[in-house]
Amino acid sequence: MKKLIILGAFILTAGLVSAQTQTKKVNQRQKNQTERITKGVKSGELTKKETKNLARQQRDIRRTKRAAKSDGKVTKKERAVIHSKQNAASRNIKRKKNNDRSRN
Repeated sequence: MKKLIILGAFILTAGLVSAQTQTKKVNQRQKNQTERITKGVKSGELTKKETKNLARQQRDIRRTKRAAKSDGKVTKKERAVIHSKQNAASRNIKRKKNNDRSRN
């Protein structure tokens, strides 16, 4: 049941994120990372704790993006911060999916 709730939350998040247009590349990366996490959960490559940590990191990226867009313009510096956080998240997803820990 918890697994379905987590998957549902990720799918919902991906839909909400893709609705915004000012940061198209950021949105696409966010969607891709969410899909990678979802696949890791389905395949058993991610443990519950790993999934929770990755979800928290994705939530932080969304908050940063929302704060950057709050004044109506995303500056180069704000975009760089978002990309930096996405790079770190991508590395973490890769590490956690390939660390030989499994949910099974």
